[in-house]
Amino acid sequence: MSTFHLTVSTPDGQLFDGDVQSLRLRMLDGDLGLLANHENYVAGVGAGEAVIVTETGDKRRAACIGGLLSMIENDCSLLPTTFEWAEDIDLERAQQAKARAEQRLAEAKEDKREIMLASAKLQRALVRIKVKS
Repeated sequence: MSTFHLTVSTPDGQLFDGDVQSLRLRMLDGDLGLLANHENYVAGVGAGEAVIVTETGDKRRAACIGGLLSMIENDCSLLPTTFEWAEDIDLERAQQAKARAEQRLAEAKEDKREIMLASAKLQRALVRIKVKS
C-alpha cells in the first residue's frame, strides 16, 4: 500500500515522525480519513480519536484534541493541542476528570463561562475514556 509522511507535534514535543498508510481523525466539521496522494488540505482539528496505520500495518490509537492538520504534497503535519497515545492514558484518572467535570456542570447554573470550561473538560475526559476502552 502507498504511504505518506506524517509528523505529530504538540507543544510538548514531537510524538510521531514516519511513513504511514492512513490517518483517521475528527476535524471541526466531521471525521476525516487520509491516504497517500490526498489532495492538499488544511483544517482545524476537533476532539476525538486519531487512528494511525503505520507503514508496517500496525494500528495506533490516540486521543487527539484541537489544533491544526495540513496535508501538502503527501507530507502531513498534525499539530494538536493535546495528543495522547491510548497506552499512555490513565483510565482511572480520566474517569475522575469526567466526574469532576460533570459536577462542575451541575453547579454552573447559568454561568456561561463555567459551563463552557466544564463542557470542554468533560469532552476531553470522554475522548480519553473512549480511546482507552
